[in-house]
Amino acid sequence: MTLVPVPAEFAQALRELQLAGDETLLGEPLTGGVSSDIWRIETARGPVCAKRALAQLRVAADWRAPIERNEYEARWMQVAQAAAPGCTPRVLGQHAALGVLVMQWLPPGEHALWKAQLQQGRAEPATATTVGRTLARIHAHAAAHADELAPQFDSDAIFFDIRLEPYLLATAVRHPDLAGTLQHLVAQTQATKRTLVHGDVSPKNILVGPAGPVLLDAECAWWGDPAFDLAFCLNHLLLKCLWTPSARNDFLASFSALAAAYLAGVDWEPRADVEARAAALLPGLLLARVDGKSPVEYVTLDAQRDTVRRAARPLLMRAPSTLQDIQAAWRQELQT
Repeated sequence: MTLVPVPAEFAQALRELQLAGDETLLGEPLTGGVSSDIWRIETARGPVCAKRALAQLRVAADWRAPIERNEYEARWMQVAQAAAPGCTPRVLGQHAALGVLVMQWLPPGEHALWKAQLQQGRAEPATATTVGRTLARIHAHAAAHADELAPQFDSDAIFFDIRLEPYLLATAVRHPDLAGTLQHLVAQTQATKRTLVHGDVSPKNILVGPAGPVLLDAECAWWGDPAFDLAFCLNHLLLKCLWTPSARNDFLASFSALAAAYLAGVDWEPRADVEARAAALLPGLLLARVDGKSPVEYVTLDAQRDTVRRAARPLLMRAPSTLQDIQAAWRQELQT
C-alpha cells in the first residue's frame, strides 16, 4: 500500500473539523464511486474515511447533482444509527462548505462487500434477510419521528436529479411507448411522503459485517417513498442472475427473503400498499439499468440487455401488485 498526500480540500476539512492536527496527512484513494472522491486517510488518531461529493458524476452521460447532498448523507447516517446501531459508519464530522464528510473507517478484513460476495455466487438468503430487516427498522424509526425529521430532508430536487431523472425519465426517452407509465411512476414517487429514504440501497453500498449489514453512500437521502429503497435493492438481486448465472436460484431465494423480511417490519402504512408501489417501480428500475443514464456495468452483452427489456417492458404495461409476480416473471424469462 502506497500512501500519498491527500487533496487539499480533505486536509483542510479534517483540520477545521479538529479531526487532524498539523501532521502531514497521507492516504489512498478508494475506487468504486461515480459520485464522490473517497479516501482512506491516516491521522495521528487513526485511519478515517472521507468523501467529497462531485458536481459532475463519472458516467458517460451528462449527469450533474448538487454537492450539498453530502449534508443529507450525514444526517441520514445519524438517523440510521439511532434506528439500528452499527448499521452505518459513525459520522465523525461534516464540512458543509467544502462538501467533505468524514466517517469511521471499517477494516475490509472484517467487513466484506456484499456485491463481491454476490459476484462470487455467495447469495445467502440469511444475509438478504438481515438487509431487509435493517432497512425496515430505519424506515419505521424515521416514520415514527416524522414531525422532527421530515423538515431536515428537503432534498426533493437532489433526489430528482440523481435518481428519478437519470433512471426513469431518461429511460422514457429510449422507450417512448412507455413514457406515460414511467412519468406516472415519477409523479407517484414524488408525491409519496412516508419516511426517510436512502436512495441507493445496492450491494455495492452494503458491507456484511460481524454484527450485521452496514449501509454506505446515502447521498440520495430524501424524505419520500420507502418503496423506492425496497425496489432499488431487489432490482440488483434480479440483475445478478445475469452476472453469475450459476447462483440464479440463490439470487431469487435472496430476493424473496429480503422482500419478506422487509415487509414484516412495515408498521407505518399497510404492507400491501408499500409492496404494490415497489412492484410498480421495480420493472422501471430494471429497464433503467440497461437504458438509463447509469447502465449496470456487468450487463455487457446485447443478449443480456434484451433479456432485461423482454422481462421489464410487459411488467411495466400490466403493473403487477406483488413482488413475487415480478420474481416469477423474471424467472420465466431467464428460462426461455
